[in-house]
Amino acid sequence: MARAAGLDARDAACCAAYESVSGAASATVRLLSLDPFDATGVLARLAPDLDDVADRAVRAARTAAEEGVDVLPACSAPLLEIGAELHAGRPVRLFAS
Repeated sequence: MARAAGLDARDAACCAAYESVSGAASATVRLLSLDPFDATGVLARLAPDLDDVADRAVRAARTAAEEGVDVLPACSAPLLEIGAELHAGRPVRLFAS
């Protein structure tokens, strides 16, 4: 999808890193009634760490392209998917979106 949008590997990695934390920040606003500006401030302060994660992901992907996927720390992010499945299967919703 990133390639179709004209993004490079680092752009795609930045999107993935941000997505992995922005959902939780959004949930804190809805579930705990935290100030949205405070939640956004936390995301802003995480920017250097997210940049580092994106850079490391690009390096790992390039290494994997040369040496195979076994050199990657993980082939996916299963806990994010498992959490979504568990939430979808719960009889009571914490919030509706």
